[in-house]
Amino acid sequence: MINKLINFITFVDLPIRKKFLLFFLGVLFWFVVMFLTSVLTNVTINNRTDRIAGQVMPLDRISRKIARKLQRMSIDAAGMQAVADINEFNRKIDISRTRLMDIRSFLSALELGGQVYDIDRDNNKLIERLTVKPLTAGEKFSSELLPLIDTLDMELAGLADSKLSGLNTTQQDSGLTADKIHKYRQTLSSAMALSDSFSSRTTKMFASDLRAIQGVATLSFYIQGGVLVTASLLLLFFTLSISRSIAGPVKSIIQQIRSLGEGEVDLSKKITVRSKDEIGALSEDFNHLMEEIHDMATFKKVIEEDDSLEDVYSRLGRVFKENFGLDKFIIYEVSNSRNKMKPVYPVILDEKEIFCSEDVLHNSELCKVKKTGHTISSATYPGICKQFRPDIGKVHICIPMIISGKTGGVVQFLLDKENFRADGKDKRIFRAGQYIKESLSVIEAKRLMNTLRESALKDSLTGLYNRRFLQEYTETLIAGVLRREKTVGLIMCDLDFFKQVNDLYGHSIGDMVLKETSSVLRKCIRTADLVIRFGGEEFLVLMLDINEGETINVAEKIRETMENTRIKVSDGTIKKTISLGISEFPADTESFWQAIKFADVALYKAKEAGRNKVVRFNKEMWTENQF
Repeated sequence: MINKLINFITFVDLPIRKKFLLFFLGVLFWFVVMFLTSVLTNVTINNRTDRIAGQVMPLDRISRKIARKLQRMSIDAAGMQAVADINEFNRKIDISRTRLMDIRSFLSALELGGQVYDIDRDNNKLIERLTVKPLTAGEKFSSELLPLIDTLDMELAGLADSKLSGLNTTQQDSGLTADKIHKYRQTLSSAMALSDSFSSRTTKMFASDLRAIQGVATLSFYIQGGVLVTASLLLLFFTLSISRSIAGPVKSIIQQIRSLGEGEVDLSKKITVRSKDEIGALSEDFNHLMEEIHDMATFKKVIEEDDSLEDVYSRLGRVFKENFGLDKFIIYEVSNSRNKMKPVYPVILDEKEIFCSEDVLHNSELCKVKKTGHTISSATYPGICKQFRPDIGKVHICIPMIISGKTGGVVQFLLDKENFRADGKDKRIFRAGQYIKESLSVIEAKRLMNTLRESALKDSLTGLYNRRFLQEYTETLIAGVLRREKTVGLIMCDLDFFKQVNDLYGHSIGDMVLKETSSVLRKCIRTADLVIRFGGEEFLVLMLDINEGETINVAEKIRETMENTRIKVSDGTIKKTISLGISEFPADTESFWQAIKFADVALYKAKEAGRNKVVRFNKEMWTENQF
């Protein structure tokens, strides 16, 4: 459930094109968020900065200039009472009035806007020229301060009149001027207090706006930092998820391809399908391909270990049935040397059961596949093969088994005419063909081994097994007999005076005698028993799974049959006798090869006794201390 949710969030199951499109849109979204955050931050900071630069700072500077002029007026007022010179007094009064006019111009600028000239009235020098916009806060400050300025103007006029009248009459000041100065200075103090209060408010406004700017800047920093970190983590997560869903399978595919190049098929490295996109489909198809390759490799390994060609054909047939659902087929084996072909799987008892004319079995050149060496199909071209029986009413596809450059076999499939391609039978035939190709080298090797084994283990003259066969299969024979707790009867046979036949009649007649002797031996024993040409005119008969004491009866039967057999030669017929020595394993000895030696010793005793005899070995005959 969690994996499905993660796949949904990271677009893993979407097609690659949409996946990268959404990935691009995701990146663009986070850039837009950061851009909008920056814009909002800049707008807010700009608004606050404009407020400070356009409102707070002008208010603060005007209020400070007004406070400075009020302070100068207070200083002038303090010195007015002591002034005795009329001209000096008038100068101070004029400066104070001028300062009041400056204050009025400052307040007017706050209300209406315009330029303000700050002049040092003591020396009439221009200190600063300001351009002020109309301010709401300035209007309030002006409305509060103007009444006090008007009062100061009136009190200054009264103060001037009182002081000038006193100076003109030369009368002693009765204290009226001092009272007016005191009252004037009190009004100045009120105006200064109001100006200081307003200046304090502007300072607080400045501090508030500055904190707001700092707060917005800090908030913007954290927002952008958070957005950057979140975007980076999400992009990293998406990148890892998407790259993992793409790079992982691709890397696994590359590794598997390299393994295939080295001849290895390791299904433990099966690609994990993490998505439903093109990479997921590719991974599934590649896994399926690897399974097919593994199955074929396993199949080939198994048939390499099979004992016989019949096992290989049988296993190939089971693959056709169980893996591909192909039930009707015949595997033919072609003998190019004899120009014949025979069905080897499934087992067919009657030649009429095959799907083609019986003539192809006796003349393989009539088979179109055998003749051409390539696949033919009546589904592609109806009636392509004249030997196929039309009464069957099915589609046939025949695949050649090319061995050593020649058609060594044919696999014939029968299919329904209807829905041939719709059912995917054509694909199944193709896959079956791959298994046929995989088995060809094994079939070729086993056919060659059978040929070599037959020639190596059998005597070419008599067709009997030779001594090498006995050497190779002794352990197998002995193990079976001992497991079944039975006895092996050994009869060592030797033709009497065989050298005379070669000397009198020639080696060709001698070969005829040997062939006839081998025929007599076969007739006198059971099918399960073995006859081995031990060397020259010497034969060894192995009677398997007999009871102790039965061997001598069979040996006597062989002797009598051989004695009564007439062998035709060019001048008439000849008769030959045979001497036989008998031993039994494990009754006489626990060593099989020593039992053969015992039979040979008994044969020697039969020869000494006059030939044409059967002699059973006994311990008195054995004078050697060891084998």
